[in-house]
Amino acid sequence: AAASRARLVVFPEYASYFVDPFDERLAAHAEPLDGPFVTHLQALAQQHDVVVVAGLVESAPVSGKVRNTVVAVAADGVRAVYRKQHLYDAFGQRESDWIEPGALDAPQTLDVDGVRVGLITCYDLRFPESTRVVVDAGADLVLVPAEWVRGPLKEDQWMTLLRARAIENTVFVAAADHTPPIGVGHSAIIDPTGVVRASIGTTTGLALADVSLDDVERVRRVNPALQLRRYTVVPREI
Repeated sequence: AAASRARLVVFPEYASYFVDPFDERLAAHAEPLDGPFVTHLQALAQQHDVVVVAGLVESAPVSGKVRNTVVAVAADGVRAVYRKQHLYDAFGQRESDWIEPGALDAPQTLDVDGVRVGLITCYDLRFPESTRVVVDAGADLVLVPAEWVRGPLKEDQWMTLLRARAIENTVFVAAADHTPPIGVGHSAIIDPTGVVRASIGTTTGLALADVSLDDVERVRRVNPALQLRRYTVVPREI
């Protein structure tokens, strides 16, 4: 990626460790934010002059569970930390049995070469409010590290939701998923009109695209939907 002049590199959710189905090994492989996984990401960021975003199984000793965390790491350290808010208790899965939900804190964003980047992860994609909150915080690019579980129509839903989040928020969306048999693959970069600028398919590889603020501004001049809306997002405590 760095050899292709990438400045931001996105890996999937659960990049540090994954097991299916979840069991005690998940907690055994959990790490703190200053553990070896994040330390190694920082070394890679320094070596290649990039910002690295990846999923971490983070230790949470108080609750007895772990956290599903996304970290954004640069050469100078951790730039942003997002803990998954919408746990995957759907399609027969029970992520909440093992994972502590993220608090409804301020949206996690960071600046990469003048582009404001926002973080969500996986199942958050099915809740349009999650993306809207980071867009309201100024994000021009929304990152979606994921472990999008395979199943009937899941690939179609993945791509449809990614394009919908880009179109309705007039932002770029960059999503990284595990390849089959773990996930559906199809990591992709989508522009504010919903056009797929780059996609990997079901094999490993790189999806590369330029993220232009001029494109965001051009689309928003034609379709100022964010200015015209009459609703805001209010968190719901459960």
